[in-house]
Amino acid sequence: MGKGTQAKVLMAEYEIPQISTGDILRDQIARGTALGVKAKGLMDRGALVPDDVVNGMVADRLGQADIVSGYVLDGYPRTLAQAEWLDGRLSAASTELDLVAVSLRVDEGELLRRITGRRTCAACGHIYNIYSQAPAVEGRCDVDGSELVQRTDDTEEAFRARMKAYEASTAPVIEHYRAKGRFAEVDGMESVTAVTASIDVELSRLRGWEI
Repeated sequence: MGKGTQAKVLMAEYEIPQISTGDILRDQIARGTALGVKAKGLMDRGALVPDDVVNGMVADRLGQADIVSGYVLDGYPRTLAQAEWLDGRLSAASTELDLVAVSLRVDEGELLRRITGRRTCAACGHIYNIYSQAPAVEGRCDVDGSELVQRTDDTEEAFRARMKAYEASTAPVIEHYRAKGRFAEVDGMESVTAVTASIDVELSRLRGWEI
């Protein structure tokens, strides 16, 4: 499982909210807002939504009361412009992130399997993968029996576009935070629990806690 799964695990472990720009955008799409209509076309092609739009959504989310004890950013920042905006936002609030850009090292072929095999419960949002973590009943959620759906952007074509976008826009974010000493890389091919443990180690290291 990937970053979304890890974000949910960390959310439960630290009792802080997960802020997923993808989830925010999909909510806009589901509600048929003007932003949602624009974003859907871009996401279906694997393209990135403009920085100013994404930053605006994050700013709105960071203004909510439930983030006072912390939060997990999932899928953000994806570009250097987003990272620089976030740096400015945090600096103005006299705070900083404990850990940014947890890079999960995963073989490209495995990434493709994870993305094209991903299925999500339409009701509770629980994530499955038909190749590695299939539900007990095909097409149905183990938790509540609701239908499992495949996101429109979880196709091989969109994946290839995402990889190109990553090299052009997201890779520089890693170097940005590496230079600040706020970057960690863990082996994403390990089990969910092993990856979580590795992230916990990196969080402790950056906070100066004993491990």
